[in-house]
Amino acid sequence: MGRGDGSGRIVSPEGADDAGTRILHVDMDAFYAAVAVLDDPSLRGLPLIIGAPDGRSVVSSASYEARRYGVRAAMPVSQAMRLCPTARIVLPDFPRYQEISRQVMTIFESFTPLVEPLSVDEAFLDVQGVRRLWGSPGRIAQLVRERVLGEVGITCSVGVAATKHVAKMASTLSKPDGLLIVAAADTLDFLAPRPVRAMWGVGPKAAESLEARGIRTIGDIRESPQDMLDRAVGPALGHRLTELARGEDPRAVETTRVEKSVGHEETFDVDITDREMLRSELLRLSDRVAARLRRAQWETRTVAIKIRFDDFTTVNRSQTLAEPTAVGQRIGTAAQELFEQIDRRSPVRLVGVRAEKLQPSGGGAFALWDDDEDWRRVEGALDSARARFGNATITRARHLGRGDGRGAPRHPKAHGTD
Repeated sequence: MGRGDGSGRIVSPEGADDAGTRILHVDMDAFYAAVAVLDDPSLRGLPLIIGAPDGRSVVSSASYEARRYGVRAAMPVSQAMRLCPTARIVLPDFPRYQEISRQVMTIFESFTPLVEPLSVDEAFLDVQGVRRLWGSPGRIAQLVRERVLGEVGITCSVGVAATKHVAKMASTLSKPDGLLIVAAADTLDFLAPRPVRAMWGVGPKAAESLEARGIRTIGDIRESPQDMLDRAVGPALGHRLTELARGEDPRAVETTRVEKSVGHEETFDVDITDREMLRSELLRLSDRVAARLRRAQWETRTVAIKIRFDDFTTVNRSQTLAEPTAVGQRIGTAAQELFEQIDRRSPVRLVGVRAEKLQPSGGGAFALWDDDEDWRRVEGALDSARARFGNATITRARHLGRGDGRGAPRHPKAHGTD
């Protein structure tokens, strides 16, 4: 299995068999670092850390030169600099990443209308219907790579396969700047020796639970009794892993992407122990989440929080609401209740609030009365005021003067669609 530093890379020879394939997974190589080099060619070949040059920041991304020293995304910048003292720190430029992403996605859409962006730097393409125009899937993948490099100036890696799951695994193995084709007939042989951690959707906890039972490869999953898998990761994921291990993945490329979640999080300038301040911050973030939901005409059925302590231990909690909502007070109350369930009293470095399981506004059943009617009216008035005077001018009174320790996030992310 290839690693994040590019070692263990596997690519297909020219003219490799692509029979039975139709899905491309295209992934930009170290995208943030590549954009930095694009804008400043003097950085080419240097170990780069994308982040802020202070002790509170975390690494957004890193060039392959830095990754070979062990630098990884979400690592504290201070730790990354100890691992790679010669690295250059480059501030992230998210508007620029969006600009380059649009250029790349336009290239994808020039080949096929069936493009499903996963993030700013990766997408699935279904090329089955454009073979007469452009050639076989393997040929289209090579054309995509050539045009992204020639027209945008950065490299990408492409996996070609019969399913989305295998295509994504193949692109990861081929990084950086590679192409790996898995013919439909070769799918099971390709999957068998890969570690369970390489499967799309298997997180560290699920992987540890599987490995503890001696299930270390995808081939092991195929040979394991279903009840053992269910005990290890739960029935839903256990059944899904069985299907994926057999090469079964009916998911189609979705050109219209539904928002799955909306969230905001805050990294403090200093670690916080004041629980009342943390409760207030959760409410403030909930107001921001709710405002975004209302603008997009969504409601949420599930509220989740993230708490990161001073030792970087991270705790996540979620709660399903009785009724869907886009009211900040309701989301904030749920977030605060979740926070109170966390017994640990260590200093807190980061808090986050996320709305999940979204649905269009007004989709729920009508109640005889509306417990949130007053708050809905107040927040509607706040929306109007913010639209007229700007976001920074309107806030809850309880948030005023709470500047001790709270600052802008040091590692800004696109906390919207996931």
